[in-house]
Amino acid sequence: MRLELYEADCQRIAADCEAMLNEASRLLAHPDRGLTPLEQAGMLHTLQVLIENAIGKAKQALRAAGVEVPVSAYDAYAALVRRQLILPLDLPQWNAVVGLRNRIVHDYMNVDMPQIADIVRSGRYQFVLDFLRRPIA
Repeated sequence: MRLELYEADCQRIAADCEAMLNEASRLLAHPDRGLTPLEQAGMLHTLQVLIENAIGKAKQALRAAGVEVPVSAYDAYAALVRRQLILPLDLPQWNAVVGLRNRIVHDYMNVDMPQIADIVRSGRYQFVLDFLRRPIA
């Protein structure tokens, strides 16, 4: 796939995820209404897709830079730091994002829904959206 088409797909998926997470945030803002189990599952799935989109873009950026692409998402973001494609100060936040994705996918029975709700309510996923909207260097 051509790089510009890949980036366009990343941005389209990011926009879709942003709309869904903004809707979840709007619902969470009502103190008398919690999310239904279906809405909670949708919120988790949307976060997972958003993060996997960012992991894919990180690996695509490394590929475009002619760097061997690691299997581990953690290693991919570390390689982006070494290539100066992301800031070293951002690496701990990326590690937390990857950890959240891993928890949603592999340790789903121990997902802390109040913590997830707080992430969505506060818009802390914006960091990922910003990355997905930037062109691959």
